[in-house]
Amino acid sequence: MRFILSILIVVCLATVVEAQSDRWQQRIYYDMDIDFDVKKHQYNGKQRAFYSNNSPDELHKVFYHLYFNAFQPGSMMDVRSNTITDADPRVGSRIGALKDNEIGYQKIKSLKQNGVDVKFEVVGTILEVILNEPIPANSSAVFDMEFEAQVPVQIRRSGRDNKEGISYSMSQWYPKMCEYDYQGWHANPYVGREFHGIWGDFDVKISIDKDYTLGGTGYLQNPNEIGHGYEEKSVKVKKVKGDKLTWHFFAPNVHDFMWGADPDYTHTQLKRKDGTVLHFYFQKNDKTEENWAKLPEIMDCAFDYINENFGQYPYKQYSFVQGGDGGMEYPMSTLITGERNLGSLVGVSVHELMHSWYQMILGTNESLYAWMDEGFTSYASAMVMNHLRKEGKLPGEARENPFLRNYIGFAGFAKSGMEEPLSTHADHFTSNAAYGVGAYTKGSIFLNQLSYIVGETTFAKGMLNYFDEWKFKHPNANDFIRIMEKASGLELDWYREYWVNTTHMIDYGINDVIDNEEGKAVLSLQKIGVMPMPLDVVVEMKDGSKKMYNIALRIMRGNKNFEGEIAEDWPWTHPSYNLQLDVAKEQIAKISIDPSIKMMDVERSNNEWQNR
Repeated sequence: MRFILSILIVVCLATVVEAQSDRWQQRIYYDMDIDFDVKKHQYNGKQRAFYSNNSPDELHKVFYHLYFNAFQPGSMMDVRSNTITDADPRVGSRIGALKDNEIGYQKIKSLKQNGVDVKFEVVGTILEVILNEPIPANSSAVFDMEFEAQVPVQIRRSGRDNKEGISYSMSQWYPKMCEYDYQGWHANPYVGREFHGIWGDFDVKISIDKDYTLGGTGYLQNPNEIGHGYEEKSVKVKKVKGDKLTWHFFAPNVHDFMWGADPDYTHTQLKRKDGTVLHFYFQKNDKTEENWAKLPEIMDCAFDYINENFGQYPYKQYSFVQGGDGGMEYPMSTLITGERNLGSLVGVSVHELMHSWYQMILGTNESLYAWMDEGFTSYASAMVMNHLRKEGKLPGEARENPFLRNYIGFAGFAKSGMEEPLSTHADHFTSNAAYGVGAYTKGSIFLNQLSYIVGETTFAKGMLNYFDEWKFKHPNANDFIRIMEKASGLELDWYREYWVNTTHMIDYGINDVIDNEEGKAVLSLQKIGVMPMPLDVVVEMKDGSKKMYNIALRIMRGNKNFEGEIAEDWPWTHPSYNLQLDVAKEQIAKISIDPSIKMMDVERSNNEWQNR
């Protein structure tokens, strides 16, 4: 019955996706049976993949990711880590030192297309498959695979026996079909950066030692057979035959599947008012017990704020799983190291949860647009953490500008000459620092600064529109900026082009304030940096009153909604601009450019003038 239902789901969803006029999507349905040997840290797998080609193109090849092959001496990840200027200390030279029983691998034993063997070649972390017969546009194929794998010692994201003693952090653990979209195939080798995947359904059965508790992506289908706290209290767990239990998970409309496993997991859960169940898996000890006990209530509050401000979470479950090497996001779940103070535990939980919106649901290709995932997630996380402080869920005061430190840090990095454009592919940044500052910091500033350009109310509306219109469609940078243009009525392509495609800096300054012949003050402004920006100017009078002016760029073709005076537009080609004020210079106490500090001006010392 489940097999028939699976086919119906694939066909129906393929039809829906095919009907999208704005962006077609490929579709996949994975049916996997895994037999796991915890003594050898190895497993055998059978995978049937129903693949729907909803593109207008005929496909002659397909590609799979074999991520575990990266954890072998001499791999691209190993060499990259040893040649980049600032290697991730979690990786360093560790891969090169792995022994045969410590490496990771995924070996393909057989592969069939529609029941017939196909030719394939393993090239590092990519499986290249030459099809027996092409897959025509708007048609489908079935791939049957048998594979074996070994779990590497935990180094980066996935693996066994992490530093906190978690047995298995199972991410990137199965042969995963590469994405094919309007830009073609995305068969990027795994060197430690980001991911891109096809939305589909996962029907996964994992047979493993009966002492282990599993948690992660997907809804458990057989709780009354498993026990481990999943079963209904009124139902007795079936007796185990042999030494293994088979855990059966089903995850609908996701583009990846992660699970963690440990014999010492404590499993707790909280059911929210909207029916969403939050699961927590951790090893209870004196480093975790107190803070993990507080986490459910805090994350419940976080969900309320996120759903209201960034879009409604579409699944009915989310799992926080201790494991991995820090924090890493996956559909319906995250792997996080758990021996943290409360602020750190909540911070990593909020950040990885927010990835569910900007990577797991919107699904931007984070290899090409890492900033649209990490940056947007960082922006939203800062807003959520500020809200939790306001609500008294975390110690400390809420901040008027929670991004101030980001601005200060980015200004210094931009001046260092190490910055690289955000349009750089995630794998090809020349330093980890340039990638990190770009994807996380500059990406978050992109949004906070955009709220300054279009206005906070318009920006908030645009963020919700973005989620609602582009969820499950893999949006790109232009798709996002068009949402904001529609919400604001302004032209914003210039902002995307400067901020994303260049490293040009913003620097505006006050040159002078003089009285004209009529005895009215004239404010002389300078555009010193290359990147143009609209300006908010605040004039503080000696009597305590304030006058506010908004100077839009001419190329914006309009102004944001503004509680103040709309000044004449500033052509971006002009290095100077005079603002006529309707008061005398002697009446003015101070003039400031952007006192909100939401514009990323790299030299703020020239943004203020005081009448002395």
